[in-house]
Amino acid sequence: MTETAFSRRVLIMGAAGRDFHNFNVAFRDDPATEVVAFTATQIPGIARRRYPASLAGPRYPDGIPILDESELQTICDERKVNEVVFAYSDVTHEYVMHKASVVLAAGADFTLLGPKRTMLQARVPVIAVCAVRTGVGKSQVARFISRQLKLRGIRVAVIRHPMPYGNLQKQAVQRFETGHDLDAAQCTVEEREEYEPHLAIGNLVYAGADYGRILHEAEQEADVILWDGGNNDYPFFAADLHIVLVDPLRPGDETTYYPGEAVLRMADVVIVAKANSATEANISRVTEAARSLAPAAQILRGESRITLDDAETVRGKRVLVIEDGPTLTHGGMTYGAGYLAAREAGAREIIDPRKSAVGQIAEAFEQYPHIKEVLPALGYSAAELSDLRATINGSDAEVVVCGTPSDLSHLIEIKKPLVRARYEFAERDEQRLSRCLSSFLDVTELGRQRE
Repeated sequence: MTETAFSRRVLIMGAAGRDFHNFNVAFRDDPATEVVAFTATQIPGIARRRYPASLAGPRYPDGIPILDESELQTICDERKVNEVVFAYSDVTHEYVMHKASVVLAAGADFTLLGPKRTMLQARVPVIAVCAVRTGVGKSQVARFISRQLKLRGIRVAVIRHPMPYGNLQKQAVQRFETGHDLDAAQCTVEEREEYEPHLAIGNLVYAGADYGRILHEAEQEADVILWDGGNNDYPFFAADLHIVLVDPLRPGDETTYYPGEAVLRMADVVIVAKANSATEANISRVTEAARSLAPAAQILRGESRITLDDAETVRGKRVLVIEDGPTLTHGGMTYGAGYLAAREAGAREIIDPRKSAVGQIAEAFEQYPHIKEVLPALGYSAAELSDLRATINGSDAEVVVCGTPSDLSHLIEIKKPLVRARYEFAERDEQRLSRCLSSFLDVTELGRQRE
């Protein structure tokens, strides 16, 4: 890139999501800043690529390298970095400061970009659904809201938090309307976990790498933008109604994770999720935390109701349980909906998936030793999918219970009876969420249009 009289050399730490967005909105067109590299973590296969010139803009004709975060200090030294921008999420406050300490020891500034600098302003109302951790149940709530809006004749575009794990140039703007669109885009299992349930109920879904362009296109065919957040991040768009979920199965996380605590403090409505699965003591604990951090927010309870497609097939059997990957990995959960459903259905035994794990799946168990009784549905590459297939088919399970929202049988051959577990949000507290939505619509242009 062309040097200016003053060029601040910036490194952006990320995980193929927030990092690209922060660059696009804060640095891409800033002549006083040179972004020398991104770093990558959390997601395999991101490092050693480049953020392409077509996305980076004319100031970066060669694109921007994406390096492994493990080399952080070396990168700071060799590339003479002045400032490091931390741009990923679902990590503890302590974790963030450990990374900050590495950066500070290298002599650079350590920065967190805030919402005002990174949120885009939409021309239509925005409802954002976020959470304090991965795996709280955001997408269930987003689907519930989309149904409520469509019943009122309101056109909805769901915009997902980014997961551009493939060809970044091709993934600048992604529009999904059918399952064929997912196949054409060669979506990973994690992407399918988020997109498929929306498509199943007729929702239009956008995602990608350039959220300015994504927002522009979505505005053309939607009356409301529904931000379905991910990885406990705050929204990329300024929200007119900001809904935040807290998790009574992980009490305390709402005040100890970044940026989940900030997200909670920004809430207009707080939903205590999974109230049908948690103890009253833990529900009270997260409720009090929400009341303390977001005193102006409405606080209500919701349920996550789990069903099995064929419970009788599970009863009395030795069962391998598959759960969605991110909830188990950096989400820190030891089980999910599939495990609960299998137990409720009377499975004789939940088998240990580690005994048949091979390749990258075995490596994942080593990386995340808290996962013991369930199998994360990891499939970021063809090789990882192959290892997942071998792990499943090599087990001595009689039945497989699949708690991932993705239809794995569409991607890999599973040589055992497969029963899917499904989960949806249900209201408690006298339909207070529905009433919140009605009140919101009544004070927007949409409400006036309906009169």
